[in-house]
Amino acid sequence: MKVLVTGGAGFIGSHTVDRLLAEGHEVVVLDVLASPVHNGRPPSYLSPEAELVVGDVRDREVVRRLLRRVEAVFHFAAHQDYLPDFATFADVNVTATALLYELVVAEGRDLARIVLASSQAVLGEGLYECPEHGEQLPGMRSEDDLRRGCWDIGCPSCGGPLTMLRTPERVANAHNAYGMSKQAGEAMAMRLGQRYGVPTVALRYSCVQGPRQSFRNAYSGVCRIFCLSYRQKTAPVLYEDGMSVRDYVSIDDVVEANLLVLGEDRAVGKVLNVGGGAGITTAEFAEIVRNAYGSPLRAQVNGEFRFGDTRHILSDVDAIKQLGWTPRLTPAESVAAYAEWLDDTPDVGGAIAEAGTTTRPRGVVRNMRSEGSAT
Repeated sequence: MKVLVTGGAGFIGSHTVDRLLAEGHEVVVLDVLASPVHNGRPPSYLSPEAELVVGDVRDREVVRRLLRRVEAVFHFAAHQDYLPDFATFADVNVTATALLYELVVAEGRDLARIVLASSQAVLGEGLYECPEHGEQLPGMRSEDDLRRGCWDIGCPSCGGPLTMLRTPERVANAHNAYGMSKQAGEAMAMRLGQRYGVPTVALRYSCVQGPRQSFRNAYSGVCRIFCLSYRQKTAPVLYEDGMSVRDYVSIDDVVEANLLVLGEDRAVGKVLNVGGGAGITTAEFAEIVRNAYGSPLRAQVNGEFRFGDTRHILSDVDAIKQLGWTPRLTPAESVAAYAEWLDDTPDVGGAIAEAGTTTRPRGVVRNMRSEGSAT
């Protein structure tokens, strides 16, 4: 099969390209090679066996031309960070997805599959349970609460304590601009796919970890931040109180999920969570990284928080398990693989400071001791 992979020079995309090639498929990569991840240059890890087309997923003629040549599409291209670039999120993550389906319909393309990269960010805070009022779907935490260090969420009905639940695919409760754009793009793909007979699967990835995860992208998360900090022999910073819960999944397991749904007809028309299956606090994850580096320095809480972040999220992965997939690799194994990759990667120094000069002035990372809102 000939497969188009948009965003195929990126983290998840490039690993998927490698696996597709290994399975005997022909692969065309469409990637704009944007900053800060690529800075206009293809990464050294991108396989020369894949045909690289440097272009934008919003370019109608480029996408039209490539669709005429392929039988399936992995749509990974996305704008991904925490910055308040609201229009860019919508343009890249929603409009480009709509364009893809518009051209498939207009060209009468009979594709075997479109696999859309969605995100756990669509879930927002996800599901909780109140002992008195049952299942709850909380809204966004207020900045006032965050500045006062009130991190946990109370029941919307009574204000009492809530218990975090595993969140299934029926929930869509995005809280930040990235999550909102992925939720809208996901809805666009699933509804258009259903209406026009385009076999579509959307995969909501949790926190994906492993080699090639960009150390320049401020969105890339705690594996990047903690590994770079310990490489520089400094203690990483924990946002909030370090007790926020996430679930982490290996890039190897994600690629297995990608290839599974490419050929699994039972996945068509479904949105599926792809996660690690276990909730881990950021403080616990920091200890995993600290142990990998053998550092005596423990991560520190300094009152900073990331505005628009969710408190807890844990994806329910039962649906994709029923198709034969299960997470195999532990967070410790993913961290070890990422740390080894960093050791062989040039120009790593200064990445944390560079990200900070972007996120703090634009009000993404804030401090509970600060007065007023950053802009």
